[in-house]
Amino acid sequence: MSTRAEEFQPHVPSNRSPREFSLRAIILGMCLGLLFGVGNAYLGLKIGTTISASIPAAVMSMAILRTFFKRVTILENNIVQTVAAVGEGLAAGVIFTIPALFFLGDRPSQYLIFFLSMLGGLLGILFMIPLRRYIIVKEHGKLPFPEGTACAEILKAGEKDTGGAKHAAFGLLIGAVYKLAMSGLHYFQEVIYFKIKSYKDTLISFDCTPALLGVGFIIGPRITSIMFAGGALAWWVLIPLIKEFGSQLTTIYPSTIAVADMSALQVWDSYIRYIGAGTVAIGGILNLVKIIPVIRKTISGGMKELFKGLSVKVGIERTDRDISLRWLILGSLAIILILWLFPAIQLNLLTVILITILGFFFVCVTSITVGIVGSTSNPASGMTITTLLITCIVFVLIGWTERVYLIAAITMSAVVNVAITLASTTSQDLKTGFLLGATPKKQQIAEMIGLILPGLAIGGTVYLLNEAYGLGTPQLPAPQATLMALIAKGVILQKLPIVLVMIGVVIGLIIAVLRIPVLPFAIGLYLPLSLSTSMALGGLTSFFISRKATDDQMQSGILASSGLVAGDACMGVIVALLAVLQIVPAQATALLHPSYTFFFYLLLVAFLVWIVFAKNDTPKKKKRKKKRK
Repeated sequence: MSTRAEEFQPHVPSNRSPREFSLRAIILGMCLGLLFGVGNAYLGLKIGTTISASIPAAVMSMAILRTFFKRVTILENNIVQTVAAVGEGLAAGVIFTIPALFFLGDRPSQYLIFFLSMLGGLLGILFMIPLRRYIIVKEHGKLPFPEGTACAEILKAGEKDTGGAKHAAFGLLIGAVYKLAMSGLHYFQEVIYFKIKSYKDTLISFDCTPALLGVGFIIGPRITSIMFAGGALAWWVLIPLIKEFGSQLTTIYPSTIAVADMSALQVWDSYIRYIGAGTVAIGGILNLVKIIPVIRKTISGGMKELFKGLSVKVGIERTDRDISLRWLILGSLAIILILWLFPAIQLNLLTVILITILGFFFVCVTSITVGIVGSTSNPASGMTITTLLITCIVFVLIGWTERVYLIAAITMSAVVNVAITLASTTSQDLKTGFLLGATPKKQQIAEMIGLILPGLAIGGTVYLLNEAYGLGTPQLPAPQATLMALIAKGVILQKLPIVLVMIGVVIGLIIAVLRIPVLPFAIGLYLPLSLSTSMALGGLTSFFISRKATDDQMQSGILASSGLVAGDACMGVIVALLAVLQIVPAQATALLHPSYTFFFYLLLVAFLVWIVFAKNDTPKKKKRKKKRK
């Protein structure tokens, strides 16, 4: 089904130039970006994850622009979702790191949070520019970019208003109603657990959200099965081993609880995440090695372009025009100098150098990662943990163990994390634009504009939520930031569980020797098992359907899956905002037994099967009706 890059033709040809970068698209995108940024800030602090905003923004853009304006183009709708998605990416970058400074007794001002988020966001967008042609264009057909592809299908289906649009709309409605019943009205619970007591209380869990099922269907069986294998190793091998051989001991760092008293979830949180971070790091390194020649060529080309002056190249197709590499280099240098010289940030030259090197490295890694599993399942926090580990180790080797360096390590990790999450968002948006025939330069400029409103609001949101609930409390546990504060203190005090990290590295190398993609496996190892199992169910559904379905029928399944992702994401953001306003409870006991959750989830699978094969009956029915007439 995939098309090679050299054979690919976008939805809007390069020789056409429809309206794209319009004032109405930018304004609507900024408003939606503010909405998604605030909603996801709460959601991330609450449950440790955010919801991709690209698809819901695209759906909302089509509905709003068509209601109030005429002759709205598909590329305008793409610009709206491009700008709006920045809010979600920025929220994830801030809330995974900034609360760690609160836990360490250093509260950055709202002004400083805005400043750090803007600088990190600009770095993430700029660093993605030289990587676009390799990751988005040359790897087309190899990296699925599930959310970017789904967003493009949603926009194309909405433009045509054909049967495909009905499938997408039907999926969107089902996904939204399902999410509202589950997370808003709490009729049934979101995550279900089956405990095997005879096997050290091992868990089998499912995160029964429509988005995961839809993403799994889009990704397909191979990648989802590799992710599932990583999760199976973590939850069904490593955790039982730790509980078996650690049960006679009191406590093992970094946990403060005896292994015998720990649940499987606590073992994962205390130990497996360090192993997973090591595997993610080596997977990223191995992936980076593969694209070093491309990176070297793009940097070399950028330096040559920088010294050529202000001459503009002619003859480049509209769909291949990026922001000039000379502006990339000048912009990056300006940001680096600001980080070094601005007094309020308090970063020394070495820390700024680490930001540049690690930031660019993990922008490369995250761009490939989201191409495999999507932005929602992108382990950005794992990459940031690795950044923090490297920085703290360097500081300790130099002898910088004072508190000021502890704060500097978290601060630089915040900048890198924002760059990572914005690169994740940018990658998906540029993939959508590539499929639709958008102008990359206009998308990149739109994303920079989209940083402003969410950047101004997220700092205030963090302070507001801290005052209302308290960061680090059961109401707002901020899991990633809590772990990062623990790591920073652990390394500075030389109590880091380095053995766990190295185990993860060794596992990653073994997987690479077996010629299995390391990053999908590492992601499954690092993430909760409930995510891998649910996505694997979607991949299995795609596998069994594809054995009997035609390409057109599979396309209808992808459209319906895109709708499930869109409906879940839209309603998830709405429910998050309602929770912030205390209209609905953030958490509550489900009304129905957990068995109903799995039953309803299987009904979603049945819905996808029905959508795929129902389409094949439609033409036959029409022909029969014509014959009767």
